[in-house]
Amino acid sequence: MATPTEPNLGLSPDSRAELAKLLNRLLADEQVLLAKTKNYHWNVESLGFAELHEFFDEQAGELLALIDEVAERVRKLGHYSLGSLAEYLAHTGLKEAPGGYREAKTMLADLLADHEQLIQALRANIARADDALGDAATADELTGWLKAHEKMAWMLRASLR
Repeated sequence: MATPTEPNLGLSPDSRAELAKLLNRLLADEQVLLAKTKNYHWNVESLGFAELHEFFDEQAGELLALIDEVAERVRKLGHYSLGSLAEYLAHTGLKEAPGGYREAKTMLADLLADHEQLIQALRANIARADDALGDAATADELTGWLKAHEKMAWMLRASLR
C-alpha cells in the first residue's frame, strides 16, 4: 500500500522505479540533444544562415518543452528527475558536439542521426512501458514524444536534400 507521500497509481514500486529509470535516460538524451541543437544554432555558417539559425532555434524550443514533460512524468511516478550536466552525461546514449565550426550539412546530419537514435529507443520503450510495466499513461506520453521526434527528423532530412 502506498504511503500518503507515495503515488498510488496502480503500478508496483518496482514498475515505477523502472519507468523512472528509462525516462531519466530519455531526459539525459534530450538534454544532450538540446545542447547540441543550441550549439548549432549559435555556430551555423552557410548561405542559408538565417533559415538554419531560426530552424535550429525552433527545434531547440520544441526539445525544451519536451524535456519539461519528461522530467514531470518522472516526478508523477514518485521519483526524482536528473538535474545536473554530470548526470545527463553519465546517462545519455548520445555523443556531445563540441563548439566550433562544422559544415551546415554535417550539423543537419548529426542532429538527424540523434533524433533517429531517440526514435528507435522510444519505440522500444513504448512497448516496455505498456506491455512489461503496465503503464499505458507513460506509453502514451512516449508515443507523443516519438511523434515529435519523427517530425523533427523529417524536417532535418528534408533540409539535407
